[in-house]
Amino acid sequence: MPRPKSEPTTSTNLLATRTERTTPVRYTETSTFRYPTVDGSPLDEAPALIRLQLLGILEHRDVALRAVSTACKLVTPRPLGPAWNEFQMQVVSAVGEAFNNIVLHGYEGRKEGSIDLRIQTHRGHIRIELRDWGSGFDPTEVPAPAFDTLPESGLGLFIMQSFMEMAYRSGRPNLLTLSKRYVERPTASSATGSSTSSTKKAGGAT
Repeated sequence: MPRPKSEPTTSTNLLATRTERTTPVRYTETSTFRYPTVDGSPLDEAPALIRLQLLGILEHRDVALRAVSTACKLVTPRPLGPAWNEFQMQVVSAVGEAFNNIVLHGYEGRKEGSIDLRIQTHRGHIRIELRDWGSGFDPTEVPAPAFDTLPESGLGLFIMQSFMEMAYRSGRPNLLTLSKRYVERPTASSATGSSTSSTKKAGGAT
């Protein structure tokens, strides 16, 4: 079979050609992320796990929640079972409400805005920071929702504070921090193994 006179265009070349025509997306990578540890010990320095810079629009909410949902899998070697499912649901719900509040209230009346999302995980713990440059607020001045009337005002803040530890600092930028511990529970097999070991020790002592 005769060889072609010229080399065919490779998929890499096509990709490069298409990439040159796309809109550039800003990406920021940081090597360290400083934050206080769960037990209140002095500040530790740990590698930043996930950092996303998103537009302050509801269309980008799903991107943020997918990242948070995936990060929840990193707090335990076994992201399974009812306890972990509840942990993931509460974290995702809290971050979803936080994102909504920034878009609907912080950037209300503005065409453009950005949200800087940072996620840090350790075994048994997740910490999420959301930074925005919109209007700030004082969480202590938000009234508790009246559940009998199916309220909208204050419900998002209530969900965040119920599901996670929350801290807020108004400024440039505003900083919302959400953190939560995950307590690993022994599996049925490990519990059975522990019980069998205890029985053997008791039998040996007799």
